[in-house]
Amino acid sequence: MSHPTPQLAASPVTFTQLLSSTRRGARLARLLGVSQLRSWGVPQNLTERAEIVVAELAANAVLHAHLPGRSFRLTLAFDASPGRLRVDVTDARGDRWPPNHPASDLSDAALHAGGRGLALVTALADRWDCVPYPPSGKIVRAELIYTGS
Repeated sequence: MSHPTPQLAASPVTFTQLLSSTRRGARLARLLGVSQLRSWGVPQNLTERAEIVVAELAANAVLHAHLPGRSFRLTLAFDASPGRLRVDVTDARGDRWPPNHPASDLSDAALHAGGRGLALVTALADRWDCVPYPPSGKIVRAELIYTGS
């Protein structure tokens, strides 16, 4: 008598890379992120959204959270069954947090002086937030969900 073989659910896959807090490091974060998502077979729509989110969060880590000699970390976690991707960018500046308001709350003056990055993250991610990363850093985290369109 044969018994059905139990099917194991695919576990989430992760990718983590430490990068220099430079413009080159931010660019590399975007390129490595896209390459990794493609290697996992992440849907194109989700990969395109994630590319912009990674680029903006990495640029913010370099521009606003740079400390000499300190790197930033990019972590991607993809769970295929619900189609959920988490993008974490960790930096050493826990004393400098991004504004936690949606893009619609950004004034025109703020957008002209910068601030477009988080407006894009807000528009493309299903949610984002910022959490402490002890002892003195923070993680800016965005979650993107594949909806099939």
